[in-house]
Amino acid sequence: MLKNDLPTIDEQSRRRSPTITPQALAWHNDVLWMGSRDLRRIYAIDAKTWSVTHETEAPGIPWAAVATDNVLQFTIGEGPDDDRYLYTYDPASGFQEDRIPCPEFTGSYLSFDRDHLLLSQWYKHRILKLDGRGNILRTINIGAEISGHVFVDEMIYVLRGVEKPDEDWRIARFDPREEKPEVTDLAKVPFACRSLTFDGTNFWSNHRAANETISFRLP
Repeated sequence: MLKNDLPTIDEQSRRRSPTITPQALAWHNDVLWMGSRDLRRIYAIDAKTWSVTHETEAPGIPWAAVATDNVLQFTIGEGPDDDRYLYTYDPASGFQEDRIPCPEFTGSYLSFDRDHLLLSQWYKHRILKLDGRGNILRTINIGAEISGHVFVDEMIYVLRGVEKPDEDWRIARFDPREEKPEVTDLAKVPFACRSLTFDGTNFWSNHRAANETISFRLP
């Protein structure tokens, strides 16, 4: 059950995104990486100057991204059915040819616990822990629709809520080391958030419908 008696996140900045329909977000080596849903392109952004330092075409719709060691992983939607695949992107050489199908060809947001990818499935209200071949190692029930998650200091922070009829979102937290993690809401998110990443100080998310990117802290 989502809590309503919560404080609101503390916004640090709200900026016009350098692209339309900003979707994927990942923080990697002091650079904010972003994917455009409608343009099917990805961008490297200097967060201090808010300037694009690199952009390239994606092999499909870049729904989500996460940094893993020296590369990034993207959830990419392909074809008329928007089948979902996991792609590796090396900033030095681009997207790699090998791809891994998401379980049941569904899944969106990504986080990384230093050893494994975690992939969320929006309508199934769950996060899946995957091995290197995309096999499911563990299933964690989040109790609501999921619009982003990130691993910080041994904990997983997750954006959870409902999209329809009126977007209603919270940022919550759980400890993945627990056998049955308890997901605890921390604060309200007062916009239709898409994706979640962390730069070491602030969280970042997109308000895709407004073409805005927001950094924030917990209250």
